[in-house]
Amino acid sequence: MHSLGFTLVEMLIVFAVFAVIGVMSARIISQVIDNQSMLMKRGERLVEIQRALQIIQRDLLQMTDRSVRDELGGNLPQAMIDADGVTEFTRVGWRNPLGIRRSELQRVGYRLEGDELQRIYWDVLDRVADSEPRQQRLLSGVDSVEFIAIDRSGEEYAFWPQDAGLEAPAPERQLGALRLRIEVDGFGQVERIWPIPGG
Repeated sequence: MHSLGFTLVEMLIVFAVFAVIGVMSARIISQVIDNQSMLMKRGERLVEIQRALQIIQRDLLQMTDRSVRDELGGNLPQAMIDADGVTEFTRVGWRNPLGIRRSELQRVGYRLEGDELQRIYWDVLDRVADSEPRQQRLLSGVDSVEFIAIDRSGEEYAFWPQDAGLEAPAPERQLGALRLRIEVDGFGQVERIWPIPGG
């Protein structure tokens, strides 16, 4: 008479199969968790980049034709891009909910400081000797930032204005759009073009 049951070898085989399934399941679960964590970090980073681009867009779409005086009394054009890649321009729509006595025009700029893209702005339009810009960190992990001026004929320039000595450049030589190229950790190069009001 045979007893019903499993032999030791059969039990060892079953345990070995369960062990392999357990290890494989653990690896799959670990990989899913890692992928989800990576996707969440990428999503958060994308939100940061999008927020920075929206702030730049808001400023550019409110650009106005108003030059300002620098700290030494010289004139700065409505919009400029210098050799360091810093862009600076005058915009309208500076909200004033507290009713402070000041202009609703604002001088703003963007620059790369270390690996941070910063928005800079002044409390006054026409500066005096002690006028210092305020700084707002927009985005960290930035490798490079490049602003490119595009005139109405479609020509691109790394510096702006081109006709600094002229009071009124020809219509086709006026600023029509601004291109931004930004190299961001984890996403590579991001590029946007915004038309300038009246451009």
